[in-house]
Amino acid sequence: MTDQHLVAILALMGVLAIAYLGLRMKRFRNKIPFHITRVAIAFFLLYLISKLLRRFIEIHHITFITPKEISFLYLLAVVALSIKESFVFADQFRKYLVNTGRNTTSAQFITKAIKIVSVISILLVFGEHFGLSFAGLLTFGGIGGIAIGLAGKDILSNLFSGVMLYFDRPFNIGDWIRSPDRQIEGTVVEIGWRITKIMTFQNRPLYVPNYLFSSISVENPGRMLNWRINFSIGILADDSSKIKPIISQIKDMLEKNEGIDQKQPLVVSFNQIGASSLNILVYCFTKTTVWKEWLQVQEDVYLSIIDIVQKNGSQMPYPTQTVILDQETKT
Repeated sequence: MTDQHLVAILALMGVLAIAYLGLRMKRFRNKIPFHITRVAIAFFLLYLISKLLRRFIEIHHITFITPKEISFLYLLAVVALSIKESFVFADQFRKYLVNTGRNTTSAQFITKAIKIVSVISILLVFGEHFGLSFAGLLTFGGIGGIAIGLAGKDILSNLFSGVMLYFDRPFNIGDWIRSPDRQIEGTVVEIGWRITKIMTFQNRPLYVPNYLFSSISVENPGRMLNWRINFSIGILADDSSKIKPIISQIKDMLEKNEGIDQKQPLVVSFNQIGASSLNILVYCFTKTTVWKEWLQVQEDVYLSIIDIVQKNGSQMPYPTQTVILDQETKT
């Protein structure tokens, strides 16, 4: 290698290094074509560096490190860079899937599968360079699988449960879930291989082992078709003559309310004689399944009913107690 060749290689390395740093800028970082180009440049730079180091050792007769060791370090760097960049690519692919409307849970599962396959593939490709034969890797995998099976039953249980959560899809990332069997309620933030992260309504992260979902019932309110309004109101017992017009007007109000789903059961009925009130059952469903919107529709219904009761000259009773004193008059 002449001095002119050395200068040319160094100049090429400088240009490639500048191009690599430029492609790491924020505007290029998350674009897959630029990512592939950057990785190719990184691999080529590693190759040139190893080539120059081996040549340098040969020319200067350096003994504390050999060209063979340089080649080993070069392969080690290639493996590390391959794993790192495959993980970066998987994360970028996940963002692409989410941005194109793919389900977040599916995108996350696909990303993790890509990472696992990438690591296994890289080990199979480069394993022989480190003295590991393909048969040896398979044997090690079999022995390792038996060891994990014996020593990590919970880990395997969580892993298989995580896979089943993906295929069964009782919930997705972003869903509000709760379990009547356990004190679990909140929004699903992440579904991992081992645990599922849930953010409770107190903004506290709750980490639930995946295997637990195979033994408990889970309610997913986020997939409800309607949200129910179900309550009773009472009017004074002395206003029994006014109960029919009140019921009629409440029902008419609900039928005209745009937030109430008319395809679902709608009931307004005098259903109970209380101690000091005549109780009317109001039962209907809203069109929305969003909690804040449901609260607004329910508030409108409550205020309209109060207005109807008052316009009919009645009022809602409150608990009262009458005390009669029997006084004896002594003469």
